[in-house]
Amino acid sequence: MHEVAIAQSILDLVNERAAGGAFTRVHAVRVAIGALSSVEPDALSFGFDAVTSGTVAQGAKLIIDRTPGRGFCMTCVTEIDVPARGVECPGCHGHQWLVVSGEELKVKDLEVD
Repeated sequence: MHEVAIAQSILDLVNERAAGGAFTRVHAVRVAIGALSSVEPDALSFGFDAVTSGTVAQGAKLIIDRTPGRGFCMTCVTEIDVPARGVECPGCHGHQWLVVSGEELKVKDLEVD
């Protein structure tokens, strides 16, 4: 379950920001996760709760914004909505498309004291 390692990386980023004394408590962390990122939101939430125990982010809410996947169909020569990897192009029903967006995983903002 690589989501625990991702949750630890998010916590490391939070700890870096808190190290300067800018805040002492985190109430929420908002992240953007692309539909094609291979990150399972429920597993990430579980991992986040586990790794934040005893830290400035203990009890913080992990808010997950899902971003859609977009692809470029090489047969249709057009951009398409792609809800998941391995799906076919809705226009030509082919599988020859490239990812344009939807693989991101980034911390968007923090709600802190």
